[in-house]
Amino acid sequence: MNKNDFTNNPYLLLTPGPLTTTDTVKLAMMKDWCTWDDDYNNIVQDIRKRLVGLATESIDQYSAVLMQGSGTFSVESVIGTVLPRDGKLLVIANGVYGSRIVKIAKTLGINTVVLESGEVEALDLNRLTNELENDSKISHVAIVHCETTTGMLNPIEKVSEIVKRYNRVFIVDAMSSFGGVEMDIASLNIDYLISSANKCIEGVPGFGFAIVKKDEFEKCKNNARSVSLDLYDQWKTMEEQNGKWRFTSPTHVVRAFAQALKELEVEGGIKIRASRYKNNQMVLSEGMKKLQFEPILPGELQSPIITSFYYPESEKFNFKVFYQRLKEKGFVIYPGKVSALDTFRIGNIGNVHQKDIEGLLQAIEQSSFWLDAVSKN
Repeated sequence: MNKNDFTNNPYLLLTPGPLTTTDTVKLAMMKDWCTWDDDYNNIVQDIRKRLVGLATESIDQYSAVLMQGSGTFSVESVIGTVLPRDGKLLVIANGVYGSRIVKIAKTLGINTVVLESGEVEALDLNRLTNELENDSKISHVAIVHCETTTGMLNPIEKVSEIVKRYNRVFIVDAMSSFGGVEMDIASLNIDYLISSANKCIEGVPGFGFAIVKKDEFEKCKNNARSVSLDLYDQWKTMEEQNGKWRFTSPTHVVRAFAQALKELEVEGGIKIRASRYKNNQMVLSEGMKKLQFEPILPGELQSPIITSFYYPESEKFNFKVFYQRLKEKGFVIYPGKVSALDTFRIGNIGNVHQKDIEGLLQAIEQSSFWLDAVSKN
């Protein structure tokens, strides 16, 4: 086999993750590693240090802990570890991933209240204020930063101000935003931030991570409701044994992530990457409007990560055929997840640049093939 057997992709992934990675990130996985060896564990420690540095300038206040599995594993590890047995969680849910936090919490037997909000509407922050003012048992508040159900970017800075006014612990699922949206979690008073290797850092799937406020996390020693997802025990092991994971770690994925972090630095850091993503989204949105595809969100609610579009007003439109035609032209998009609307989604994170978005738009435009997609099949 030659290099191209590993690095050539038949199509570009325009999804919120997994996503298209660079050849050098993929090639970083072509070496085997021993989980007990210092060479590998030093890589883990460097990753943990770099993640904290990306998250905040107040690096002494925070620590990073890695957890095997998809991003949802890391979300569950946080919810199941940081909530004490007598704690109560308020979840602000305006999409599938907020609802997933609710399901996790209730499955774990955690006392949970849900502040539901419309999937395409701005959050009603007065409702959050009222809930916290009237329910002193609520100890923790959780929200999804970028709700990729729609592409909405929730206003975590405003939510944080309210949460901390009432002295509650603040959990942010930044799965699809960390690394692609500028933030300082200390300034935002975030106690726990959760993300994954295969999102805006542009690594590959296999593990997630939490960036934790150490003073708050030290209170969580005996909270865990799971052995394998005991985030506190995972953290203590990494702290005390030079980055060692408690159980077998995804070594190849970790090495690829280390390479992805270096490439983020070479690109210019989060500020420059965020600018690339914003430009991708702007070019995409403007181009789709010219092709008569309307975004479901107003611009002020839209994230730079992924955009949802209404189906066109044509009885002939068929998403499955549309999807397949674009795939044949080298582009993979995402079906919609909004509960009551016919939508599809297009992401623009990963190793995706303006020329790629322009190529997608050209593929959609060619012969307006979607207009008679049904009649041709």
